[in-house]
Amino acid sequence: MFELKPWDAEVYRRQTRRSTLIVAVTFLALAMLLSSLSVMLFGTPGGDNFRFNLGGVIAAVLVMVALMRLYFWSQPWMAAAVYGWQLKRSLMSITNVMHQVKAGVQAQDVAAMKLLRFYHLGLTQMHQLDANSSAQGSLAREADEHLTRMQSLNLDSEQARLDPIWIDMVKKAYSGR
Repeated sequence: MFELKPWDAEVYRRQTRRSTLIVAVTFLALAMLLSSLSVMLFGTPGGDNFRFNLGGVIAAVLVMVALMRLYFWSQPWMAAAVYGWQLKRSLMSITNVMHQVKAGVQAQDVAAMKLLRFYHLGLTQMHQLDANSSAQGSLAREADEHLTRMQSLNLDSEQARLDPIWIDMVKKAYSGR
């Protein structure tokens, strides 16, 4: 279950730039090291060693995937990037069933109403974190209308958590529409 957390946008951007730089520099160093090592071990002096260089870069990609999953992901300096990735992934899981969510909202389905509210809150936060103010304007009117509709139905409008069960419920209920 993903939960929206407050983030200062400037701190978020600073931390994600830092983590991106660390990951990029680590990858470059690994790619250069592994390419050089493979040419040194398997290459021929003065020959065409492209395949060994490419093999070193591919090996660096594989090592980076392992490092990201096993070590970097849990580091404090990656927290902002991890949060941003999880937020975008959560929003995408709703976007993938948005036509079913909207059908559920029209039918006043509680799970669909909560999903759409979480979507609006999450998208607003993502736009703030990414400093994308141009996309916020079109979202605000739709979000306000939906908030009013939820309040008129006495539904809790503070949907800071995404429950995957809501997505499954909406998929099952509105898959034929």
